[in-house]
Amino acid sequence: MTKIVLASHHRLADGMKDTLDYILPEHVEVQAVSAYLQNVPVEAELAQALEGISSEDQVLIFTDMMGGSVNQACLPHVLANPNVHLIAGMNLPLILSLTLRAAAGPLEAADIVNEINNAREQMIYINERLSGSEDDEEDE
Repeated sequence: MTKIVLASHHRLADGMKDTLDYILPEHVEVQAVSAYLQNVPVEAELAQALEGISSEDQVLIFTDMMGGSVNQACLPHVLANPNVHLIAGMNLPLILSLTLRAAAGPLEAADIVNEINNAREQMIYINERLSGSEDDEEDE
C-alpha cells in the first residue's frame, strides 16, 4: 500500500490535500500535516500521520520547502525506513503524477526522479513565453 503525507508550514498541506481529494477521490491514503497551527511539535504530528505504517508500505512525504523545519523533521523517518521517500518543494502537478503512479504499484527511485523532472518543466514564466523572448534565446 502507498501512503501520501503532505507536510507544510501552516495550511498549505491542508489545501493541497483538499485539492487532491477533489481531483482524485479515494485513490490513495493521504494525510496532511499542517505544522505550527497548534501547540504540538511537528515531530509528533508526523509520527501520528505515519502511525500504522508497515515495513511493506511505501510512503511518499511531500514537504513545502527544502531545509525548512518541517522537511528536517521528516528526515528521521527516511533514515529509519527505506520505503519512505521525501520530496521537498511540493506542487500539485508533482503530487498528482506521483499519486497516480503509486496507485498502480510501488515506485522506484528513478520513477520519482523522472516525475520531479517533469514537474519542473511545468514551471513556466508565462509573461516571457507570451513575449517570445524564450524562443529568441533558444534560437541563439
